[in-house]
Amino acid sequence: MNTHESNPMADERYARGWAKLKEVDGQAGENVIDSLKDIAPDFARLLIEFPFGDIYSRPGLDLKARELSVVAALTAMGNALPQLKVHIHGARNVGCTRQEIVEVIMQMAVYAGFPAALNGLFAAKDVFSEEVPA
Repeated sequence: MNTHESNPMADERYARGWAKLKEVDGQAGENVIDSLKDIAPDFARLLIEFPFGDIYSRPGLDLKARELSVVAALTAMGNALPQLKVHIHGARNVGCTRQEIVEVIMQMAVYAGFPAALNGLFAAKDVFSEEVPA
């Protein structure tokens, strides 16, 4: 049973999360949600509500700081390449420069090792190569 259908607070949380997801990740975020519809639609809803409806919507950090933090964390994890690419796109969407992203990824060499930083840099290179020149 889906408990969200009759819960106005859950609907507000979902709407807030969906708006924030689109603001941060744009089409890439929507693609992730769409890819879950046939296997885990409830997980897709949780992904919208918790990270984006609850955490990204909090005051205290702007979206640039949040996305740079996510890029750092995913780089350090070393096992989340698709998610890292989505969030590098997100970082660019919210105004992070290529240099800021590269510097954060390079910083992870100190804490997560050179292999994690190298993989992060190659992910950034892939994302940057997809960008349309201004």
